[in-house]
Amino acid sequence: MIKAVVFDVGETLIDETRIWSRWAERLGVNSFVLMGALGGMAALDRPHSDAFELIRPGFDLYAEEAAWERDDPGGLRNHFDADDLYPDVREALAAIRAAGYQVIIAGNQPKRAYDALVAMDLPADSVHTSEGWGASKPDPAFFAKVAAVAGREPGEILYVGDRLDNDVLPAGRAGMRTALLRRGPWGYLHAARPEARAADVIVDDLHALLPALRQLS
Repeated sequence: MIKAVVFDVGETLIDETRIWSRWAERLGVNSFVLMGALGGMAALDRPHSDAFELIRPGFDLYAEEAAWERDDPGGLRNHFDADDLYPDVREALAAIRAAGYQVIIAGNQPKRAYDALVAMDLPADSVHTSEGWGASKPDPAFFAKVAAVAGREPGEILYVGDRLDNDVLPAGRAGMRTALLRRGPWGYLHAARPEARAADVIVDDLHALLPALRQLS
């Protein structure tokens, strides 16, 4: 039986629209240009950093992030806060936890995202980031960390995310159950692919998880 539900962060719990809009402004293009480039990268299975390179050849992500921090030290820049939570997050996580499931947040995020997520006081038992662990999805080491912090066998864990490549497929290979969320560019694109059949369940929002959990268990 599933005993723990583990959630990805970007485009699962956090709406990244404001982040990408700020990036577009930083790059000197309108939001439509960057969003379109990101959609293209998603469709081609290329990393989002390639969208920056497309718009600004020779782009150095780390140098730009450092320059941005110097220019706007008090701003959100490429960060997020509670205003970026999808509206179903608190209620859905609370309902899953109240039903007796362990709730964990673990995604590919920098260490600073840990503080932002903890400050939101979400109904979760623990919060973890890839940088804090020193392992990023889809590395099997990331999912080994997930099982370790949950204290569960992999088959007792449902991993929830918006991507096949980073979430569903590697979590499945680790022996976990999986839920693919049709949310964000990758979520919609990946849910339409034949490989989406690898997911135990495909959902349109987080409220659909609890009924799915009851059926899977």
